[in-house]
Amino acid sequence: MSRELGAILAQDCEVVATVNDGLALVRMAREMHPDVLVTDISMPGITGLQAVESLIEEGYAPRVVFVTVHAEPQVVRHALSLGQCGYVLKADAVEDLLPAVHAAAAGQRYLSASIPPP
Repeated sequence: MSRELGAILAQDCEVVATVNDGLALVRMAREMHPDVLVTDISMPGITGLQAVESLIEEGYAPRVVFVTVHAEPQVVRHALSLGQCGYVLKADAVEDLLPAVHAAAAGQRYLSASIPPP
């Protein structure tokens, strides 16, 4: 997680861990069961999407906010198919990250305003 994203989250959330790759994300989520996972889609090892899919296959349905540069409709649809999650473009993170985390925590979907509805 970038320092900027960490600073945004720290304004209103407790950041319990940061990881640098998809496999570490899966391990951390298994151990800590955070209320909301905030992850990039493009990560070394396995993608954020693959990490979340792996957790779902194991029976853990995390609430997730994807923070990414990917605005392609097929990627957005894939992410949103994984459950009630948030999808925030990095360019919109200052305005959208905290509302997306709160929506995900409440079991609601959140989509950056600059992304057309899928």
